[in-house]
Amino acid sequence: QVQLVESGGGSVQAGGSLRLSCAASGGTFSSYIIGWFRQAPGKEREFVGFINLNGGYTTYGDPVKDRFAISRDNAKNTVYLQMSNLKPEDTAVYYCARGAIYSRDSNLYNYWGQGTQVTVSS
Repeated sequence: QVQLVESGGGSVQAGGSLRLSCAASGGTFSSYIIGWFRQAPGKEREFVGFINLNGGYTTYGDPVKDRFAISRDNAKNTVYLQMSNLKPEDTAVYYCARGAIYSRDSNLYNYWGQGTQVTVSS
């Protein structure tokens, strides 16, 4: 059974940094794309970024480009989301998800973690 577990969320002041982790179990981790999404209260789920199978290719949504970085360690079955220069508008629940193709569409990811809260204060 595939399971994804996010960790590393918390509260930080604007301009600060956080690193989220997404630990996977079940399935062949290195065979799948891992995406990050976020959802703020009252808003739709938003694409943050994804990383390809070997970590050599990443894509980011415009609001986080140049501030966030995704990496993966296939030996540890873990993907990381390094968030820098955080802004209050980054406040959301952050989710990782497993997918089979490159996509910004959350509907194309079939396994999801439970999410971790990130709160950025001004």
